[in-house]
Amino acid sequence: MPADFLQLEGRCILVFGVANRKSVAFHVAKLLEDAGAEVVYVVRSLARRKSVANLVGDAAIYVCDVEYQEQIDQLASDLAERYDVFQGVVHSIAFGDYSEGPRPFHETSKTQMLRAFDISCFSFLSISNALKELLATDASVVTVSISTTRMASENYGFMGPIKAALDSCLPFLAKSFSRFSEVRFNAVAPGLLKTSASAGIPGYIDSYLYAEQATLRGRAVETSEVASAVAFLLSPRSSGVNAQRIVIDAGMEVNYFDDRLIQGFLAGSRNLPQAPD
Repeated sequence: MPADFLQLEGRCILVFGVANRKSVAFHVAKLLEDAGAEVVYVVRSLARRKSVANLVGDAAIYVCDVEYQEQIDQLASDLAERYDVFQGVVHSIAFGDYSEGPRPFHETSKTQMLRAFDISCFSFLSISNALKELLATDASVVTVSISTTRMASENYGFMGPIKAALDSCLPFLAKSFSRFSEVRFNAVAPGLLKTSASAGIPGYIDSYLYAEQATLRGRAVETSEVASAVAFLLSPRSSGVNAQRIVIDAGMEVNYFDDRLIQGFLAGSRNLPQAPD
């Protein structure tokens, strides 16, 4: 097997969404750099640019708050002045306002829903459109979704439908771009991860600990495992993969009725106060 099996050396990849060392985007970027790719970073604010610079050294870092179309357009213009082409884009951006605490899904406010959609989903479409002239004919665009949008996790709430909308964008973008290119659009869909962003989700730690037990191996999904899947999707080795999502959940989806989980539940229920007859 060749040393550069993924053929990433020399490729220029744009990475959105690094916040700190725990970020999925940071793990992806480091893996790409180790493989010889040039990584160009995009962060949401000047303050974030300063903190990320301490992590990535002399790498190029641009600022773009994707909530504002004019900043996306300006980013595309600024990039065009310095770069001829990008072989890949990583969209690792999500935002959900949980400041009011956990609420039933039917009480989600219009403001919550639309802002989350704008930043977490529509930005994927808007970035792709703004950068289309800078993408190589066979470029790969990868976003970060979640392992399932059919599991109604109450604490995750409105972000479930937002991620479902993100998944739905994949075939439509792939089809639309196929009229003039071979650009591919795919997603990695991990189970629960230990990231700083997830810490803001109400009750996330309990969900994470349960998910860890629910995997076939009894260990949680690692951010590095997600990064490896992203690197594959950015690679020419995945040239036949388009409009797809790769689930990375260590088998959790098939293991909800594992005997250990059932026995643990039964043991806990025996210790609960019993309702009177």
